[in-house]
Amino acid sequence: MTDVPMNPRIPGKEPVFRHLDDPDVPWQQVRHQRNADGSESSVWEKWLAFSADPQYLSVYAKYDPGMIVRKHGHYSPHVVFVIDGSIWCGDRLCTVGTHIELPFGASFGPFRAGADGATLFEVMMGDPRSWGDDPEAFETVLAEQGAEPLPDVELDFPPWLDDLRSQWLSS
Repeated sequence: MTDVPMNPRIPGKEPVFRHLDDPDVPWQQVRHQRNADGSESSVWEKWLAFSADPQYLSVYAKYDPGMIVRKHGHYSPHVVFVIDGSIWCGDRLCTVGTHIELPFGASFGPFRAGADGATLFEVMMGDPRSWGDDPEAFETVLAEQGAEPLPDVELDFPPWLDDLRSQWLSS
């Protein structure tokens, strides 16, 4: 058994509070698609906490109805909690109250938001960037829904983190 300090308090360290309407935490469009009817759907995120040391990210996310995200994993453990609406994770419908744990090395999805969209709370406990898996599953869901992914949107990554999205894009 490892010795645990009785009091690991660090002077000067204090809680950080955020609220969804904080101007310092803007909504970011993180991906988007064209739907069969010509409309667009997106994933929108507020990055409530994005830390370099230790690395972690907490996200409040909104998926527009029908939005599809490829099957993927993260370079760290990841948890997702469905707050509102519903979202398909592969063949499983995840409704309000669903908690998804993604261990490091596992992948999940493709994701497809339900008819009313979905609101999620997510935490990546380490490097939050993702890697793609099983592109054929993503292509199948896109074709079933008549959707087309649109080019990556510009994201405001912190300076200490490189954008790896181009490594998993299909041609």
